[in-house]
Amino acid sequence: MKSTELTIHGMNCQHCVAAVKKELMKIPLLTLEDVQIGKARVTYDETQVPETKLHEAIHEAGFILTSIR
Repeated sequence: MKSTELTIHGMNCQHCVAAVKKELMKIPLLTLEDVQIGKARVTYDETQVPETKLHEAIHEAGFILTSIR
């Protein structure tokens, strides 16, 4: 399991936070630890969840994933 912080561009309110939470929670084998304006902390199995899934979820929420650390 990999714990990582996602930096997300375009978030500016609690509605944004809720939208990101909703999309990330749809990803199997991913545990959502925290979401704040501009970032999220998740734990996931990197052998089962490709980084493209993270990008897709953030895009579906209406934002841009700028970094994965």
